[in-house]
Amino acid sequence: MPPAPETAADSPVEAESAVETRGLEPVPDAERSGRVRELFPTWVAANISVLLLTMGAGLIVFNGLNFWQVLVVATAAPILSYGIVGLISIAGKRGGSPGMALSRAVFGQRGNLFPGSLIWVARWGWETINAVTGAYAVLTVLDLLFGIESNTALIVITLLLFVACTFLVSGLGINALRVCSTWSTYLFGAFSVLVLVYLVANTDWSAVFDKPAGSTAMMIAGIGTIAAGGISWVPSGPDFTRYLPRTASSKAMVGTTVGGAGIVVLPMVLMGAVMAVATPDLASAQDPVSFIGELLPAWISVPYLLIALIGMLLINSMSMYSAGFTAQTLGIKVSRAAAVSVNAVISLVFGFLLMVVATSFIGSFISFLTLLAVAFSAWIGVFGVDMLRRRSYDGEALMDTGRTSAYWYRGGYAWQAMTAWAVALVVGLLFTKVDWFSGPLAASWVGENGLGWAATIVVAGVLYAVLPRDRRDRARVAAEPAEAPAEASASVSV
Repeated sequence: MPPAPETAADSPVEAESAVETRGLEPVPDAERSGRVRELFPTWVAANISVLLLTMGAGLIVFNGLNFWQVLVVATAAPILSYGIVGLISIAGKRGGSPGMALSRAVFGQRGNLFPGSLIWVARWGWETINAVTGAYAVLTVLDLLFGIESNTALIVITLLLFVACTFLVSGLGINALRVCSTWSTYLFGAFSVLVLVYLVANTDWSAVFDKPAGSTAMMIAGIGTIAAGGISWVPSGPDFTRYLPRTASSKAMVGTTVGGAGIVVLPMVLMGAVMAVATPDLASAQDPVSFIGELLPAWISVPYLLIALIGMLLINSMSMYSAGFTAQTLGIKVSRAAAVSVNAVISLVFGFLLMVVATSFIGSFISFLTLLAVAFSAWIGVFGVDMLRRRSYDGEALMDTGRTSAYWYRGGYAWQAMTAWAVALVVGLLFTKVDWFSGPLAASWVGENGLGWAATIVVAGVLYAVLPRDRRDRARVAAEPAEAPAEASASVSV
């Protein structure tokens, strides 16, 4: 007999309950009441981070770019990265399950443990970075309002409060995330316009536009750096689309995802670049937040930081929400909400080390983003090509982790997917250079232009596409339930 599903959800109103209890199991068609337009505030919220200001400053200071080159980078990066997020998220409406659960159909029930483990560990770093940034925002507000200076005890308290709030929101589930994302979108948008107006009125624009252009290589590398944040969301894309009906417009899903991210990334990166012309030190500051209090008057900086704090809390909540699913795919026999607590504790410990022990926040952050992009790109290449071959997923086979599963393949492994993933991961690292690691091909054109992550996607996808599949594997895909024919219908309400 096949093993029982890992998580049960018997309520017919699952999608509408205050606390989401559904785990990895596919969402029934009757409960798919989501709308494509709900993706817009989701991806706006996923980018409400003052780290984008710091990264924009880095394009000026470290990459040596001018304003117009930064404009190209800030436009191209979200289109590229969140275009991939949108495309992969189509799998969510096809299969109704989280991304790493759908990944079982690609890598096999046992094989999926390998990319799943790597992605789960990578999320620790992402959640740590956001927890630290949120804690710094709290510390900056306390300093601006009450003159309270940071100390070790206060760092621990602010980290604990931030992670606790993150755990609460992510534990509640998809509906809480939707509500919080919508309101934070309105608030952050209003205050970002206020900051833009202030910068326009108080910036020495001659100094901004007189800055000489940097090299094309540094501009391409800058696109990769900014895009890495979006790349890290790709495996999570299906997590936020599994409540969409099968007939939801795929084109609208991609467009809404790119639009939601781009409307935040573009102005934030540009603002950081403009700020860096007058204050280049902000690109290398240990504290990536306090400079806002120095550059903006308190009546703008305090509410702006508080709203940005909410945004960073949502980013971490979204990441932990997906991390809970990933933990379940690894065989951790707990509910999704309980699985989230593991990542909460980890981000507390690592966050303390980064704030108290590390000497360079931005150096650690950029190194982490670079390695993160490579780690996720190997999965993206394989999963993306597999999406082109199938139109649906067998929900029963996804949840059956035993030998009777249609996704057991050979010994629990899809050797073609595993081979392509492993080879691409190694190739990507060969082209990668960070503060503490340099691959032997990092000095090549691909490495110098920061395209190790792109090479990883290409190698993974091409290798997976050309490796032969046996007839039984092709028969399994052909036998999967057909998807509704109106998948891409533009007439469906968004």
